[in-house]
Amino acid sequence: MPLTLIIFILANSASCYYILTGLYFLQMDINVRNNIKVLGKGTKPMIFAHGFGCGQNMWRYIWPEFQEDYKIVLFDYVGSGNSDISAYNEQRYSNLNGYAEDVLEICASLGLKDAVFVGHSVSSMIGLLASIKKPEYFSSLIMIGPSPRYIDDESYNGGFQRSDIEELLETMEKNYMGWANFLAPAIMANADRPELGQELTESFCATNPLIARQFAEVTFLSDNRRDLLNASHPCLIMQCSNDIIAPTAVGQYLYSIINNSTHVLLNATGHCPHLSEPEETVTEMKKFLTNINASF
Repeated sequence: MPLTLIIFILANSASCYYILTGLYFLQMDINVRNNIKVLGKGTKPMIFAHGFGCGQNMWRYIWPEFQEDYKIVLFDYVGSGNSDISAYNEQRYSNLNGYAEDVLEICASLGLKDAVFVGHSVSSMIGLLASIKKPEYFSSLIMIGPSPRYIDDESYNGGFQRSDIEELLETMEKNYMGWANFLAPAIMANADRPELGQELTESFCATNPLIARQFAEVTFLSDNRRDLLNASHPCLIMQCSNDIIAPTAVGQYLYSIINNSTHVLLNATGHCPHLSEPEETVTEMKKFLTNINASF
């Protein structure tokens, strides 16, 4: 065999080795980075994305109800839950697109297509952004307590004045634990079940304060109203009654803008129906999925 051919084969073998090795570590890093868990007996993916200051454990009452029919994908955003905090990059996560890229990388890593994306709170918009960039990865979006913009703007009612958000961020910076202990129970509502507010408080307090502060700023100062026009998947908008984070007017606004959307005003109060009223949440999710499956 000619020497040049041997060198060519060896060189390309080495290249293939490093490419495959790189892909292996990319796979491993994403699994560790986002603490990915894959469960369930089905083949169609269902991705659960938690909200601010939370983690995948918040879905523990919901995903088991879908495990017979779906491939369940749970994960934590970098800086939340049991993710690899060393992977946090302030520049990457300076806007919601950085988190959307994480979702897309998870989909690519696991080879997911036509997934049902279930997002709570800010994850609703993260999922929307991801679905616009790579529509083939998704089949439908389920938004729980979504908001495209939290600050009031002319005829738009987001629920907050800009001064409210600035004060919130300042308080987080000065006294994060005090902020968490005060705001988490108010977000959860359901004062007759204080254990719910306590769980959210503990989740907030377990989050790195600096990362939480930046994630809060990115979340509450975001404006994704224009992105709504680019939504291309069937979408369920689940709005809670008496939600201080996403008032009912926001749900109506989303419904008026997003094509092929369904709006449900839950009896559940507060901002976390997947914890406070999981049965109602599951019922509405299943109803929506049954309806869209029947239309295809």
